[in-house]
Order: sequence, then structure tokens, then C-alpha cells
Amino acid sequence: MTTSELERKVLDSVPTGLLIGGEWRPARSGATTTVEDPATGEILAEVADAGPEDGMAALTAAHEAQAGFAAMAPRERGEILRRAYEAMIADLDDLALLMTLEMGKPLAESKGEVAYAAEFFRWFSEEAVRIDGGYATAPNGQSRFLVMKQPVGPCVFITPWNFPLAMGTRKIGPAIAAGCTVVIKPALQTPLSMLALGQILLDAGLPAGVLNVINATDAGGVMEPIIRDGRARKLSFTGSTGVGKKLLEQAAEKVLRTSMELGGNASFIVFDDADVDKAVAGAMVAKMRNMGEACTAANRLYVHRSIADTFADKLAEKMGALVVGRGTDDGVQVGPLIDAKGRDKVVDLVGDALAHGATVKVGGSPADGPGYFYPPTVLTDVPVESRLNHEEIFGPVAPISVFDTEEEALAAANATEFGLVNYLFTENLDRALRVSEKLESGMIGLNTGLVSNPAAPFGGTKQSGLGREGGTVGIEEFLETKYIAIGIQI
Repeated sequence: MTTSELERKVLDSVPTGLLIGGEWRPARSGATTTVEDPATGEILAEVADAGPEDGMAALTAAHEAQAGFAAMAPRERGEILRRAYEAMIADLDDLALLMTLEMGKPLAESKGEVAYAAEFFRWFSEEAVRIDGGYATAPNGQSRFLVMKQPVGPCVFITPWNFPLAMGTRKIGPAIAAGCTVVIKPALQTPLSMLALGQILLDAGLPAGVLNVINATDAGGVMEPIIRDGRARKLSFTGSTGVGKKLLEQAAEKVLRTSMELGGNASFIVFDDADVDKAVAGAMVAKMRNMGEACTAANRLYVHRSIADTFADKLAEKMGALVVGRGTDDGVQVGPLIDAKGRDKVVDLVGDALAHGATVKVGGSPADGPGYFYPPTVLTDVPVESRLNHEEIFGPVAPISVFDTEEEALAAANATEFGLVNYLFTENLDRALRVSEKLESGMIGLNTGLVSNPAAPFGGTKQSGLGREGGTVGIEEFLETKYIAIGIQI
């Protein structure tokens, strides 16, 4: 079977309708929308394009399924997730190819994401049976306290295009484990991975109506009525801070529980006592994972003046050696950006930095030909006033600035409204703990460029979001605490 034949086989295996009430169906209007290969600009598939009526039908299905699913034994819910995990691992190659086709990342990265995404199902399959409560005696001894945890109710999820499977399983896993039903809208650019996941969960035995998947080009027109309806009791969104703020306003009307994983502007600090080679390796991970299209990507690199030239030279050498191309091709390490808008933003930000005096160490110019490619780029002498220091890049660009003191580095790192993650490299334990405590973010990468792990709480502070996903606390976002006061005769 040729590569193109394999691609078509995988694409043809994916449902293209809306998943509502356990059935795949077309949009009521008959509307469809296309999915594009960002490496070539070619059309991969047509999928159903939901309208407001479809959205409300999905919410109704979730609402009607809620009571029955909440009553399902926790072990049964966990076993569904476990079977889905095993199916994802068994289908890893096909799921990875599908992701690469619609999103662009190299196959090796896609395989890593499928494994990472599946792990959320395995983790929360185990958490489903660990939901607990409590029983206590009141301080005056005259009554007893009974505390129980119950599912919050139907949930609405909106996920981004950059990690089309993992951002879904990170939300769906704990919701199912807790006994909540779901309406999820995947990103317009990458619906195929979520559609494939929907079928996997159906095949794993998930009851009809528990998971409803709706694709919609008119995201606001479809999702806002669902959020304002009142039957949904939880909203979880991963995406930009601007959109997140609008969704919070909508959720406020019915006082929905909310989880928001929003924008980032991560600093990457390399102190003078750091192992430079280790720091460069960490920078490659923190910067180049997913072509830099990650909220956790290192956005601002601050390097101590005494080692800045050495660090920049080594980083530029590694960045310049990366192979750019279509993610399905052998040896490719950097795929295209998601679309023309994403590439244009990177072009504008680099142009602004150069206009303010930055220097190109490697890269710096968009590639010719089809697809939305931008070469791995290292910039030095990036001034504070450049937009690169204030806006999320979402591309393979590493802007390096220098600092002289620890206080200077901390001030620069914290000079942002975002607080998702920061990275620091140092061999000094006192400094590591001192700086980690003072950095204003929900996560810290200490001598590592990778912080994401299903067993750890993921989330930010300031305008990077609300709540945590993953870890032992992840399921709590989908549970309400009920307290029962018990009168007792002593």
C-alpha cells in the first residue's frame, strides 16, 4: 500500500457527521465544512457543520443521559475508559497519521501525543473508583457531618487545534470518571481526531448521549446558546485568553462551573551556573514541541550575559539542523504551522523584533512553496519593547535576551499578565527553590523543558486560566461536594 493509499484509508475510516445521542448524523441544514492539510493546502475531508439546532440537540442528549450515567457504577465507568485507552494504543499509528494530516506535526510527535492522550483515559479510569467523601463528629458532639461527592452534571467542552486528541481526553477522561455527560466542540481546523475518538468511546461501551461531538464553523452561534441554556453545569475551554473572557461572561449568566486553560507567555531562564548543554536541550523541547504551537512553549529566553553567546550559538546550531517538511515524510522534524493566519502572525512578530534591533542568528524568513511553513529561528539582542516579549508567538522562533542579576531575570519573567509556566536552569539548589517560589505561574520546569504529565495538575495563574486538569485534583473539577447534617441522640 502506498503512502497516499494509506492516508486515504485512514481518512475514510473516520466518521464525518455529528455525534448526537449515540448516533452519527448530518447537520440539520445539510451544511458541511472542509478540513485542510496545512502542509499542502489540499482538502482532506468534508465534515458536518453544526448549526444552533444541532447544538441544542446535543445538549438535550447530554441532559437526558445525565441521570442514568451518574448512577452507573464507578467501576463500570472506569472500565469504559480503560477499554478506550487500550483501543487508542492499538490504533496508535492510524490515529497519529490522522493527526499529522490535519494538524501538520511530524509523525513522531503525533505518536507521542496519541500515547499522552490515551494516558489520560488510563489515569482517570483509576481515579473513577477513588471518589471519596467523609464522616465526622461536630465539634460540640451534638451532630454528625456526612460529606459526599456527586457529578456536577452535563459539561460543555471547547478544545483547540494544536493538541487535538490530548486536549480532548484531558477533559473527557475526568468527566466520564466523575459521571458527567459531555458536549464537545473540537477546533475547526482539526475535527477528525475528535471524531475518531468519539467512535472509539462508543465502541468501548460508552452509553448513548454521554459524549456528543459537534463541529461548527459558527462557533459562537452554536455554543453560546448551549452555555446560556442552563442545563449544562460545567464549561471547560482551552484556547486564547480573549475568547476565554467572553466565555466566562456567558457562563456567568447561569453560574456555570468553569475551567479555563488560556494563553501563555513562558519565560525560559538560564543562569550563569547552568549546564549549558542541558539548557539547550531543554530549550529545544520547550520551544520546538509542536513547532512552537503550544501554550507551554518557551516564549521569552533570558540568558545570563556571561553564557549568552555560547548558549545562542549552540541553540542556533541545533535549530538550524532541524529538517522542515510535511509531517508524513521520513526524517521530518518540523511541520507546517496550522494556517496562513498563524504563519502571518509569526512573520509580523519577527519583523517587529528586527525593526527594534534584534539580530537573526538562524532562520528568520518564511519558506517558499505550498503549505504554511516557517523555519526554526533564533533571534538575539531582542529588546524589551518588541512584541515578541509580550505576545504569544505560537511558532518556531526563539528570542534571546540577556540579564545580569537574578532580580533582573525574575522581574522580566514576571512582567506579563500571563502565568501558565516558566522554565529555569541552574545547578544551585537554593537558587532553584528561591526562584521557583517567586515566579508567578502555575507550573515550573526546573532543569527540564517538559512539564505536561497526566498524573500532574496542569494549569495557570493570572490571565492564563482557572482550575487544574490532570493529577489527583483533575476529577474534582467535575464533582460537587454535598454536606448532610445528621442529628443524633447521644
